[in-house]
Amino acid sequence: MQHISRDDTGAVAHIAMTVPARLNALSDGMIAALHSELDGIAADASIKVVIISGEGKAFCAGHNLKEMQAKDTNALADLFARCAALMARIQSLPQPVIAQVHGIATAAGCQLVATCDLAIADEAAKFGVNGVNIGLFCSTPMVALTRNIPRKAAFEMLTTGRFISAQEAVTFGLINKAVPTDQLAQETRDLAQTIAGKLQSAVKTGKSAFYTQAQMGTADAYAYTGQIMTENMADADTQEGICAFLEKRPPNW
Repeated sequence: MQHISRDDTGAVAHIAMTVPARLNALSDGMIAALHSELDGIAADASIKVVIISGEGKAFCAGHNLKEMQAKDTNALADLFARCAALMARIQSLPQPVIAQVHGIATAAGCQLVATCDLAIADEAAKFGVNGVNIGLFCSTPMVALTRNIPRKAAFEMLTTGRFISAQEAVTFGLINKAVPTDQLAQETRDLAQTIAGKLQSAVKTGKSAFYTQAQMGTADAYAYTGQIMTENMADADTQEGICAFLEKRPPNW
């Protein structure tokens, strides 16, 4: 089974999850395919931004429940470990990753949206961590969710199984923007192209620093990011960018 497809436009790589019959579930095969593709992209300096979307009527409906039910305890622990490794790979990727969301993003699918660096959704999209409805608390999706949205909002979603609308997702900070269905692909591409036009070394450094400082106390974060900015200023391309700004011309990168 082909779990994903990839289409590159300039410096933007678009990965589509292509198992619509299973609502693009994060099965063993899907996790492996996404992780492998992202590993390849990480080493490709020609790619500056990544978009992840889903084919069919949903972005991603989480893990494959039938597949999970057939696993023993050790196999389940391995599945969750590999899913966590995929989420970590997204945030350690040098390139920013944008989720292009339509339909539903539920359970581990909502976790995927929360993990991506940016997200744009169809106005009709819905988001949920609704495992509690079948007696399975969404504990692993909770990790990314509670690092994106207010705690009380997250706890309500986790304990009631209620889906939130795209507009609520914008208000909570789970996604950046909700747009009409016919504008979703273009809005996502426009955001990707804007980022791709920036100095790649600066974006790469900034993404890494963004997640590293977020885990630090305030004093340590300032000390760390001060060093990062010092190193960034020493980059010849950064110096060219500053000169170009001062001279009112495009940078020669």
